[in-house]
Amino acid sequence: MSLLSDIMAIGTGFWTTFRHLGRRPVTIQYPEEKRIPFPRYRARIVLTRDPDGEERCVACYLCSAACPVDCISMQSAERSNGRRYAAWFRINFSRCIFCGLCAEACPTMAIQMTPDFEMCKRDIMDLVYEKDDLLIDGCGKDPEYNFYRHSGIGVVNPRGGNPDENPPVDARSLLP
Repeated sequence: MSLLSDIMAIGTGFWTTFRHLGRRPVTIQYPEEKRIPFPRYRARIVLTRDPDGEERCVACYLCSAACPVDCISMQSAERSNGRRYAAWFRINFSRCIFCGLCAEACPTMAIQMTPDFEMCKRDIMDLVYEKDDLLIDGCGKDPEYNFYRHSGIGVVNPRGGNPDENPPVDARSLLP
């Protein structure tokens, strides 16, 4: 029984080899020909802007808390109008595993993943990207979303002042 199964295994191997002998190879010459990644491919992280041109990042630290390898760091600051922003924002791409948890945790959609996967550097310190390296001019995947217009925070409009919101309810008026 053992001899028959060994012959069958060898025969299957030879059959697989002969079946693929006539096919053309599917080799892509990488620097000259670039493979187009799938639409949902996640690679390089960027910081986006809202439709008004302001930075979307409000330095809430949710991305650095969600990062399993602790490669994101930032410092928050506040403008004179009360709007928060990241004074500095840093991602160490030599540690990043491109899991996308930071983009999922971001409430303002400031962090977004792009399909740019060519980030090879000779010096490991060149893979530490600062805010200037990460900030792009566009809005990213959702160009209409503006966090401060939808959040109800009193920076742009008072609470309940947006067209899609109800004014706040006085809790004492609900008592019997």
